[in-house]
Amino acid sequence: MYTTLIILFISALFFMSGKVRSDLVAMCALVLLVLFGILTPEQALSGFSDKVVVMMIGLFVVGGAIFQTGLAKMMSSKILRLAGDSEVKLLVLVMLVTAFIGAFVSNTGTVALMMPIVVSMAMSGNINSSRLLMPMAFASSMGGMMTLIGTPPNLVIDGELVKNGYDKLTFFSFTPIGLVCLLVGMLVLIPITKIFLTKKGEGGSDKGKGGKSLSDLVGEYQLSKNLYRVLVNENTLFKGKTLKEINLSQRYHISVLEIRRKPTSNNPFFKTGNQEIVNADTVIYEGDILYLRGDFESIKQMNVENHLNFLDTHHPEQRLPNELHFHDIGIAEVLIMPASKLVNTRISDSKLREHYGLNILGIQRKDTYILQNLKDEKMHAGDILLVQGTWDHIAKLDAERSQLVVLGQPLAEASKVTLTHKAPIAALIMVAMVVAMMFDFIPIAPITAVLIASLLMVISGALRNIEAAYKTINWESIVLIAGMLPMALALEKTGVSALVSNALVGSLGDKSPYILLAGVYFTTSLMTMFISNTATAVLLAPIAMKTALSLGLQPQAFMFAVAVGASMCFASPFSTPPNALVMSAGRYTFSDYVKVGLPLQIIMGIVMVFVLPLLFPF
Repeated sequence: MYTTLIILFISALFFMSGKVRSDLVAMCALVLLVLFGILTPEQALSGFSDKVVVMMIGLFVVGGAIFQTGLAKMMSSKILRLAGDSEVKLLVLVMLVTAFIGAFVSNTGTVALMMPIVVSMAMSGNINSSRLLMPMAFASSMGGMMTLIGTPPNLVIDGELVKNGYDKLTFFSFTPIGLVCLLVGMLVLIPITKIFLTKKGEGGSDKGKGGKSLSDLVGEYQLSKNLYRVLVNENTLFKGKTLKEINLSQRYHISVLEIRRKPTSNNPFFKTGNQEIVNADTVIYEGDILYLRGDFESIKQMNVENHLNFLDTHHPEQRLPNELHFHDIGIAEVLIMPASKLVNTRISDSKLREHYGLNILGIQRKDTYILQNLKDEKMHAGDILLVQGTWDHIAKLDAERSQLVVLGQPLAEASKVTLTHKAPIAALIMVAMVVAMMFDFIPIAPITAVLIASLLMVISGALRNIEAAYKTINWESIVLIAGMLPMALALEKTGVSALVSNALVGSLGDKSPYILLAGVYFTTSLMTMFISNTATAVLLAPIAMKTALSLGLQPQAFMFAVAVGASMCFASPFSTPPNALVMSAGRYTFSDYVKVGLPLQIIMGIVMVFVLPLLFPF
């Protein structure tokens, strides 16, 4: 027993720290349980064949197809336009749309889909996006409570009920609870976000636009600092060579931001020159003006060694040296998603120039800005990159939502949707899957419906190929769930579950069932603040079942208390993936989650203690 508890405690500490990937922690715990003889290898691997895990894989594929066809984004954008410029109306619509989508696809995918749209809508309404992103993340979890497939804890308690001989939950068994959660969430968040998420300077410097303007980004990332112009003349040594050949970044630690090049006509004024983005194969010609960023002494050394000319304000281009224009080339902030292949990749190995025609100018990591010596810097999940490229190239990043999310684009860009001819097929497959899961008279098990739908998404071309289907799956979440499911078996085998159950019964059993229900709910809610909601549901569902049965009570209310307590955890950025996903984009601190999420979490728990027995009597 004590060995199991120690392994669980150490795992919880690593989950809390966030310094080690959660799936690695789960697998290490699983191996330790086998090494200490607590579980057999067959028992340890049983999680990978569990129905919950297989169904989650299928749902990731279905959700990925809906995102890639553009169907969900098109629907969301049209609904969000109804908000106009009303802040309260915008908040309510954001939560409603997010909850609706979150009821059918993963909450992580829902947040990834909605984030660029919400940021753009906030800019249009001159509202700080931090006022909307946290409620959006919370709403995705509330929406997950509306259907059986909305969130993994729902599937966990369904499996536990079936295992103990009770009727399987229907697709919409959770809907009344989810609607109550959403209503409570909106009533609490409307005033509380006004109090705690109103920050100084919101709305940006460009009145009437809101959000960050291009000049805001230039100032924030200090692009005008250490920015110099040099002229390539007839004596310049690297004239006629490519940037790869002259390797300025390696030799002088200098970045070439862009090139102003004379037009083909004989016009002597550079103000009519072409603005060009650079890449490794860009050739330097006589008459080019290079916009360089770096230390002055390094640029001075480069000029002397290679015979270039500094430009001053009297040059025919007739503008200040430390000024950037964005006629043809733009800049934008890009958020790195947790599942991105760029995570733990060095800037120099990222291939953003080759694949997307973009340069990385800076990195924002929490409250720190990394602006120098970027090429050897490794990117982390949640980092915000300042990228530079043509507006067309920046707009194309919208197709990489599973990898990168563009922040702060204009509403016109965010609402553009390329609806492929496969979108109606994806919609038909999803509707058929939902219908098959909704009605018991259709002789198809829910897991079968999900697997059929995921296969049809690939076969029909809603996903380009099987490799694209694999990329939609968040394997970290899958391995985490599969690794933690046997932990519940270990707790049961070693008597820990019985101990906790007896402790709950012993301390609360002689009191009202409502108090016992509150004990189960808030125990689940507390644990979810430190380890993932799925892992918490896996561990506490058997305990809640045992506790209810030992007192001769119907277990449904207690099982739903576990599911709701695990999903409605808002006081920590690490308790659910959506909470963590918006932390960087919304510039939130840990205390922001405590100030906004903890009151909501407590109020939600109090409401549920009285609502659950009404829907599922003891």
